[in-house]
Amino acid sequence: MIPPNAAAPHIFTLTGNLLAERTLNFETWTAGQTQRATSESFQVGGKGINVAKMLRRLGAPATALCFSGGASGAECESWLTARGLVHHTFATSASTRTGTVVRSGGFAETTFLGPDNAPDAAAIVACAEFLQAQPAGSVLAVCGSLPGWNSGSFEPLRAVLHRWPERGPLIVDTYGSALAWFANERTSFIRINRSEFVSLFPPAEHKRSGGELLQLARDRFQALRWAVSDGAAPVWFSADHHAPETILPPKVRQVSATGSGDVMLACVLHARFHRGLSWRESVVAALPAAAANAAHAGVAEFPAPIG
Repeated sequence: MIPPNAAAPHIFTLTGNLLAERTLNFETWTAGQTQRATSESFQVGGKGINVAKMLRRLGAPATALCFSGGASGAECESWLTARGLVHHTFATSASTRTGTVVRSGGFAETTFLGPDNAPDAAAIVACAEFLQAQPAGSVLAVCGSLPGWNSGSFEPLRAVLHRWPERGPLIVDTYGSALAWFANERTSFIRINRSEFVSLFPPAEHKRSGGELLQLARDRFQALRWAVSDGAAPVWFSADHHAPETILPPKVRQVSATGSGDVMLACVLHARFHRGLSWRESVVAALPAAAANAAHAGVAEFPAPIG
């Protein structure tokens, strides 16, 4: 266990797929007709941005790393700067993806995302060089999708990430081919949803229980610890050589699940590296905030007290 009075390491979050996002609010709307929103707002999305946002609320110093391009990327950078969120961007030729969130009293919240844009080779090299220059002991959380992950352009970054466990803890919340890659690395902690977790296994095994799949993951992959969430269902957790177990989250009336996993990850990082809790204790400590986030609109904006 990390002593609670030890100097806390700096935390970097890496967002591979930044999002310039607008939220439109409607009293109601009808398909096939022109709709006029009652209000709108702009925010920057992306899992690593959400994690950094929650870490700041917790008082944990963090730097959000991301790829940014075009007018939409510039708007994201201005938003981050205006809100004092510490960040470092790597310029890429592709425009940052855009998205629209539609909220209405008569319908469930719906998000429309633009196409993913992979960062170019120069941006990936810049990111790899930046990470390589960071001091030993730094924590790196790789968050969200990584478009273009399997391409040759990503090789410099893959090489740095492969060596990162020699430098400091490597934390992951991703999916797709990148998840399979990180599962086979000495990743300190992986937090994912069940739908993403089961993608690591053949279809014939998808109906196995979370505990059975976690046991298989421990046998087949190198990642050291896992937390697998499934909405309001219990979180499956496995650490080191202990048997998989379930941890119950608080029950809430869900308003928006957006960003709740990111809030959970931020609180795990804070509990582990700032409070000195064990990994299991950190997951337990993180669940009330994740549930509170799901009970309110927005990400890391819930009014419930946190600690």
